[in-house]
Parts: sequence; C-alpha cells; structure tokens
Amino acid sequence: MPSERAMTNIVTIIGRGVPSNYEISVDGDIEPVEADSLEKTTVVSEHAVEGTIETGVHRFQFSGELANVHVLDWNGTAASESPSTPEVHINYNVPGRKNNS
Repeated sequence: MPSERAMTNIVTIIGRGVPSNYEISVDGDIEPVEADSLEKTTVVSEHAVEGTIETGVHRFQFSGELANVHVLDWNGTAASESPSTPEVHINYNVPGRKNNS
C-alpha cells in the first residue's frame, strides 16, 4: 500500500560558483535525495531545510506542496536581484521516485 504522502516531488538547488544560502519549506515532508553530497545542509525539521551551496547540486524529495524558497548570494542579495544566487528547479509527481538509502 503506498504511503499517504509519497515523496514524488523534487526540488533541485544548483550552485553558480558563489557561496550562497537557501531555505526551503514544504507543507509535507522533505529530505535529501543524496545525503553524502549535502555535508553542510541542515534538516531543520521534517518540513524545512536550510543550507549553503557554492558549486554542484543539492536535491531534495518532498511530499505536498512547496511553501517557500528563499535564496541569497554571498552578500545577502536576494535571487530576484542577483545573478549569483543558485538556480532552483521544482518537479512535481516524478514517476518511479524511490529512496535508495
């Protein structure tokens, strides 16, 4: 029997070579897809994560809807005003999503 709130949604944070901070909250549960690549990411609760990224990709799977994404570049400038903030991609209902931990 499938979970009531299957984690079939994915949010991906892509670093742009500049140290940046991010916070993501959802109305369901959220967890890292590949925990090894997220050494500096802190899972604040089952509904939110915050972390830092410079290069590479941080990927999280979540249930429910995305509630908030907040990204800042190295000097605190928000995404809409800085080309250095990380890219954020959200994919809902990714088929066949499994946690391979």
